[in-house]
Amino acid sequence: MSVITPERPTRTTPAAEPGPEVRAQQREMLRTSRFDLVTSFFMALILFIGTFVLMMFILWLLSGDPKSRPQRIPLEQAAGRGDNPEGFERDFEPPGAEEVEELMEPTLLDTIEAVTEAVSNIAATLDTMNTDATTETAGSGAGDSRPPGPEGEGDDTVPRYERWQLNFAAKDLQSYARQLDFYRIELAAVGGGVQGVDYAFDLSTNPKTRRERDTSTENRLYFMWTSPSPLQRFDEQLLQRAGVSLAGRSQIRFIPPELEEALYQAEMQYAQSKGRQSVTEIAKTVFESKSDASGYAFEVISQRYREPR
Repeated sequence: MSVITPERPTRTTPAAEPGPEVRAQQREMLRTSRFDLVTSFFMALILFIGTFVLMMFILWLLSGDPKSRPQRIPLEQAAGRGDNPEGFERDFEPPGAEEVEELMEPTLLDTIEAVTEAVSNIAATLDTMNTDATTETAGSGAGDSRPPGPEGEGDDTVPRYERWQLNFAAKDLQSYARQLDFYRIELAAVGGGVQGVDYAFDLSTNPKTRRERDTSTENRLYFMWTSPSPLQRFDEQLLQRAGVSLAGRSQIRFIPPELEEALYQAEMQYAQSKGRQSVTEIAKTVFESKSDASGYAFEVISQRYREPR
């Protein structure tokens, strides 16, 4: 018979608490090091710069394309002599009688007399005009030194519509139409007994037209054909495709203000690269449309300057 003796429960001895030296070592390990301080500073700085750049990028996106904002086009007040006789000096003396007759439009009676003289060889006599001007061959005045144009006291500049020439490098009709649409140039037809102006736009895709009877608010720069050109035939085809009647009418290309400003800036940059500082020195600027990364852009290919007076 076996006897089971109960075992005595074992008593655990509590662990000894660390001494002061151990606690000091533990506190030293938990203390923030200089490396942690520097790292935290740079991380906070990078986070601040990143947030600032992100905010500026958002503002730039919301502000839109700077190129699309309307820009102020420098106004050119060209000087002109109006109806004053051409000369080399400014004065208030009237021209002579014969000079006045040359400046006046011939009347129907004058035309009939000129025809009669050419047919019958009979000298026609003209009545002396009732005027205070002298009867000498030339008047006593020295004329007006300003160039032709509406009378004004502006700068002695060649107007943009006379100074600029726009060339397009287009091999076919569609390429030419794409360039016009890219620059937002509108074709138009005027005259021919039709009141107002017929405009054509969106020429490379789906041509659209509109008619403006009141053109008093139209102040855009425009160009008309003064000499035959292959592109003139392209304009006719594009206008006809848009449904614009061309019988006896003149063709016009209207330039938007943004393009006019870009042409002016390109003109002045080219002139300054040639040592010319004022637009009054420029007599002719020839632009040519060339393709680039954004589509097309006008570049100055030649420039002619005025002779100093």
